[in-house]
Amino acid sequence: MAGRPFWAGHLRLSLVTCAVSMIPARTEAERIRFHMMNRQTGNRVFVQYVDAVTSTPVDDGDLVKGYPCGDDQYVVLEDDELDAIALESTRTIDIECFVDKEEIGWVWYDTPHYLLPDDEIGTEAFTVIRDAMRHTGTVGVARLVLYRREHAVLLEPRDNGIVVWTLRYGVDMRDPADSLPAGGIPAPNRQDVARLGKVMAGLTRPWNAAMVHDPVQARLKGIIDARRRSRRSRPVRRSGPPAEEKIVNIMDTLRASLKSSDRNGS
Repeated sequence: MAGRPFWAGHLRLSLVTCAVSMIPARTEAERIRFHMMNRQTGNRVFVQYVDAVTSTPVDDGDLVKGYPCGDDQYVVLEDDELDAIALESTRTIDIECFVDKEEIGWVWYDTPHYLLPDDEIGTEAFTVIRDAMRHTGTVGVARLVLYRREHAVLLEPRDNGIVVWTLRYGVDMRDPADSLPAGGIPAPNRQDVARLGKVMAGLTRPWNAAMVHDPVQARLKGIIDARRRSRRSRPVRRSGPPAEEKIVNIMDTLRASLKSSDRNGS
């Protein structure tokens, strides 16, 4: 089932503009999620900001962003100051330049989205931009506000549409020279490489999405389904008095237990 567009706007290249919509390429709809709960009451709990010094709760309207600049010293920025430096338009993908597709390493790719034409009028312009990138072997680079943050994005032609990748920022990337092995590593034995190549050939399969399934997710689902079927799921105590017929007097139970012990001991 196709996902619902979560973003709609325009794709622009020079004087060519067309209406487009975007759908996340990833979905977590089938992922098992848990709620944090109070073991004593069985009620859900929520997270609240608390002042680090006074320990009092802080209202949402009093929250501001601060940049640390020393011991207990912060530069505070208001929302309107942050908005002033953001992109003027959050609804236009304005392609700034094109680069050779092969020049961008995989480490820069972050989150994929499917971009599609949003009306019949703009379909022709959309397909011209898509096929021109495919013909030249290039991808487009633009900037866009997604998930309340400005991103550099890459536009890559794919099948009948375009994939929009958010790109990781340069400050977030480590220099590979600092992490990958340095030079001077001896070359492996050619015969060993050939032997291992034969082993790899025997293990080579056509790509299938099942190769990257989540086994933990499957095990969790199995546990939950089994407990549902057997009705052995852990009972959750709700706040408030329980039903009258279910009230157990602990002292009566204790006295009965003591009497039973006395009889067994006599």
